[in-house]
Amino acid sequence: MFDFFSSISVIYLINIAMAVVVIFLERKDPTATLAWVMVLLIFPGFGFVLFLMLSQNFSRKKLFTMKIYTKKTFGDYIKVQQDLFNSGGLIFNDTYVERFKDLIKMNLFFHNFSYTQNNDVRIYTDGQEKFRELFDCLENAKQHIHMEYYIIKNDDLGNKLLDILKKKAEEGIEVRLMFDSVGGRRINKEKIEELKKSGMKVAIFFASNFPFFNFKVNYRNHRKIVVVDGKTAFIGGFNIGDEYIGLNKKVGYWRDTHLKIEGDAVIDLQTRFFLDWGYVYKEDLMFFPKYFPDNKNSGNIGMQIISSGPDKLDETIKSNYVKMINSAKKSVLIQTPYFIPDASVFESIKIAAMSGVDVKIMIPCKPDHPFVYWATYWYCGGLLQYGVKIYTYEYGFLHAKTLVIDGIVSSVGTANFDVRSFKLNFECNALIYDTTISNMLQNIFTEDLNYSLELTRELYLERGIIIKIKESICRLLAPIL
Repeated sequence: MFDFFSSISVIYLINIAMAVVVIFLERKDPTATLAWVMVLLIFPGFGFVLFLMLSQNFSRKKLFTMKIYTKKTFGDYIKVQQDLFNSGGLIFNDTYVERFKDLIKMNLFFHNFSYTQNNDVRIYTDGQEKFRELFDCLENAKQHIHMEYYIIKNDDLGNKLLDILKKKAEEGIEVRLMFDSVGGRRINKEKIEELKKSGMKVAIFFASNFPFFNFKVNYRNHRKIVVVDGKTAFIGGFNIGDEYIGLNKKVGYWRDTHLKIEGDAVIDLQTRFFLDWGYVYKEDLMFFPKYFPDNKNSGNIGMQIISSGPDKLDETIKSNYVKMINSAKKSVLIQTPYFIPDASVFESIKIAAMSGVDVKIMIPCKPDHPFVYWATYWYCGGLLQYGVKIYTYEYGFLHAKTLVIDGIVSSVGTANFDVRSFKLNFECNALIYDTTISNMLQNIFTEDLNYSLELTRELYLERGIIIKIKESICRLLAPIL
């Protein structure tokens, strides 16, 4: 009996010590601090393990070296664009974009993201169509294939992709593949060795030292980037797996948004890949001209490729979301599977709606992560009283990460509207400064409304006690989800 109570005492002492660490030593947001203290005290033992897994700053100093590397390799290219911007030499292809000049300037001067406007863009919302186009592009690669994904499943679609890459490597095409160690955990060592024998180079982002477990749950590489021959690139929400082409019966139809890009924005995606690749694989490819061919493209779409992650002090993508929403005059359209905004994003949406802007948010009707879903439901419910319209997509699972402002400027990429995307994950979005593409995305949103139900304030207030309990618990945990 004494040993039992002694063990309990030790566990509580450990939890109290960890709570002290959270409060006094970890430089966390106060709301996240309170959430962790609650978890540590309510769930002794388990809370300690959860803290070790989810609340690590152990690699932050190392990650900040990526920012220095970015400045060294990307600086001259950005300086030329900044000089052009300052001299007034930048003439917008789309005159409506002039209104968002300050957004471009913020990204160019403060975040060092270039602006190009000779791009062609194609939008995919269906996985079957997206992967047909991607695989066709890979099959026709002539010089190199560079690819990074958060998730690659060991299933039919995943193996088909890897077989194509293996075949291209055997043909003499340079193939570099990087995937996240958590998202790609089902790709075993034998498969990786087989790929390497074909001539492929394979990198695993934050690989675990343990065979079946990864303590680095945070700081995941959530980016999905493909660059082929330096001329064509893909970016968006689709990962690699059968569920993304609608073959998972539990999930059903997978509704996502992905882009195929041609033009100088491909240079920026190539650069983003090289920064990530150089950090993991220790191979510097930035100064080889063959990877940056002259894209004599006739497109006229303006774009900025922006990225964020724990290697940056500034929450870049979140800053862009806030700036875009604050710039809205007519409409704000948001599609996201996870909506757990921090105070700044929540307030910007609330203020836009109160100012008469038509704000619509579309979320899935079903959870793939229950805790995240009910936190999402709570935040959406909190916006209803301010005039924000909330819709739940009913046809399948909505995974798109899109933001459209006034049908003029839009964002498509990997970042959700949640704290994890803003602070912890490595993300990448394409900002599109073009009325044609933004109107297409706006029309896609309108079409999705046909498969959605509106969550009115009356319906929300009628929710049952079980849902209210789920929301109450999950919203307290929201800062650490």
